[in-house]
Amino acid sequence: MNFVAKLLRKNTSPARIIGFTLSNFIGLAIILGGLQFYLDIRSIWEDDDSFIKTDYLVVNKKITSENTFAGASSSFSEEEIADIERQPWVASVGRFSSADYHVSASLNQGGRGMSTSMFFEAIPGEYVDVPASQWGYREGSDEVPIIISKDYLTLYNFGFASAAGLPQMSEGLMSGIPLTLRLNSEDGLRSMQLHGRVAGYSNRLNTILVPQEFLDLTNRELGTGAKRQPARLIIRTSSPGDVAIADYMESHNLEIAGDKSSSSASFLLKVIVGIILAIGLTITLLSFFILMLSISLLIEKNRDKLHSLLMLGYDLKAVAAPYNVIVAAACATALVLSVAGLLAMRAYYLPALAGLGAETASVLPALLTGMLLTAVIIILNIAAIRKKTKAAWRL
Repeated sequence: MNFVAKLLRKNTSPARIIGFTLSNFIGLAIILGGLQFYLDIRSIWEDDDSFIKTDYLVVNKKITSENTFAGASSSFSEEEIADIERQPWVASVGRFSSADYHVSASLNQGGRGMSTSMFFEAIPGEYVDVPASQWGYREGSDEVPIIISKDYLTLYNFGFASAAGLPQMSEGLMSGIPLTLRLNSEDGLRSMQLHGRVAGYSNRLNTILVPQEFLDLTNRELGTGAKRQPARLIIRTSSPGDVAIADYMESHNLEIAGDKSSSSASFLLKVIVGIILAIGLTITLLSFFILMLSISLLIEKNRDKLHSLLMLGYDLKAVAAPYNVIVAAACATALVLSVAGLLAMRAYYLPALAGLGAETASVLPALLTGMLLTAVIIILNIAAIRKKTKAAWRL
């Protein structure tokens, strides 16, 4: 085997092999670096509402003095909803349902308490990213999970609690205190009393959200039966941050609730990372062709030697082995260098991301991506080598 390797590697061009290794290293380093940077930085723009995904938009009509005096409706008609559903950036549209009855809630803590009027809204369950064990309602249960806006807790802590001499509460403490909910029909003849449990807080939903099945049930039992068109919609987009979304909202006098900059920044980040990955993949593909061309030229130069070795009884595997070793060694070297470059780059930018409050991700996805690409390049080159050596046998 050593004799065969020395014989077949005699015309090897180190410059071509080094050129492949460097180009493959550059391509892999760009791919792994871009992917890892995206995974590390995306938490800065991702909203911390774990139950409302970042590709969801809450939309309502703008309320202006002109619309108010003109008597224009703030609800969405079926035609308007259908028009939104036809937009290319829309994956699906959900409707907000509102309670058709009066809601009041009371909270007792340390012998003191407060009560207030409330309202309930609901959206279809597929738009709420909460485990079924924490969300949902079974008929007959006296406990209702609730998602409230963080603004409401802020108003309590720095408004009502300060004025009434009540202690301020953290999110965890508030979630552990049961709320007493009293639901009354509009005519006051029917009522229900239940316990509320705060299941989460939202920065993006300025509402009090309950499970859809609970709202449907209580509307049937306590509501007037009047059909209402939704005043707000939740839209799952196929491309969050797309400029076409802002153009549509502006032209149709609609507005998006919550912080719009995070979805735009997330979309822009994805575009930039996509461009970087495309550049890295292009360089990697070019390096693959460089190596394949180098090996092909080397085999062509040794074509007579290959044929002679095969005629002497050496099998295709033994004859191709020296070239396979060159391919594997060059690819492995490029992978090791790219991983080292990734770790060095990450060590450079991590302190800055930590200062911005980013939650860094694992490097495992990037490492697995590099290993997968390297394995694909090796396999394709080995297949090409086998094909070339078979051609030498037929000489």
